[in-house]
Amino acid sequence: MNSDVPIIQKVYDFYREFYGLVPQMPKQDRHTLGEEIQNTCLEFIKSLIYASRTDKKNKFSFLEKAAMQLDLLKLLLRLAEDTKSIPTKRYLALSEKLQEIGKMLGGWIRSLN
Repeated sequence: MNSDVPIIQKVYDFYREFYGLVPQMPKQDRHTLGEEIQNTCLEFIKSLIYASRTDKKNKFSFLEKAAMQLDLLKLLLRLAEDTKSIPTKRYLALSEKLQEIGKMLGGWIRSLN
């Protein structure tokens, strides 16, 4: 685990929690929305790892990509709640995690300026 970058652990925890929800989703949503959220989250983790391992010159582009993936994750998660694929209570908990992750990501991006 990349413990020197706390945001990666936070996203890892988010993924683990969402992963546990997928089997409870309606079958039609499990294989579309559920998989899309999982794949986006894994791509988000990759972007963060790449950003943590590259030089300052290239770091911003990986973090910018990560910010877009985070925005997509937030939207997909809201869609999952709106379509009743996940319970509102779980949506609120997961959404709170994404807000915290967003603050961490924003701070990392600002630190590059």
